[in-house]
Amino acid sequence: MTALLRLGLLASHGGTNMQSIVDACREGRLEAEPQVVISNNSRSGALERARRAGIPALHMSGRTHGSPEELDQAILRVLEENSVEVICLAGYMKKIGGATLAAYAGRILNIHPALLPKYGGRGFYGEAVHAAVLAAGEPESGVSVHLVDEDYDHGRTLLQWRVPVLADDTVESLAARVLAQEHQLYVEVLQQIAAGEIRLEGLERGVVG
Repeated sequence: MTALLRLGLLASHGGTNMQSIVDACREGRLEAEPQVVISNNSRSGALERARRAGIPALHMSGRTHGSPEELDQAILRVLEENSVEVICLAGYMKKIGGATLAAYAGRILNIHPALLPKYGGRGFYGEAVHAAVLAAGEPESGVSVHLVDEDYDHGRTLLQWRVPVLADDTVESLAARVLAQEHQLYVEVLQQIAAGEIRLEGLERGVVG
């Protein structure tokens, strides 16, 4: 039997992508286990969801640590103390610090509500992405799960799913359909990693028992 993939989840707001991952783990659809949830927002829904699920949940931000460097080191320490193998950004609105990037190089994932490299980069998040897709008259949008590096939405794309843009779409309707696919795609990518079908640099999938 393959050991469960140990996940660290970082989220800033509602935490619906985080919840889809937690649910998949608990239902046996994802061979992984959430080890800790970190949020830069003390009132985030993500922290509440984590606490209800019995997952260690921490608020870590500029309010809790004096400098970005101190915060970065503290986040890294928490991840390592919880034996996290893969970091999942799930609506996390802060850049990952250099120490954490270096320690988890090739093992930090993010999900983006568009078909990267289109509509990615600084300023392209949330409704701004969907508004730009509609304004450009794109026939389709989609979802991308990618590795995280020093630049916004820049790392290697692991998997994408396409979402048609409908003639009567609004920002809200397109966002809702894309989000539904996000919940499924993140779990799919993580399961492929857990099963060894997607290989990440520095991650060894072992067998126990």
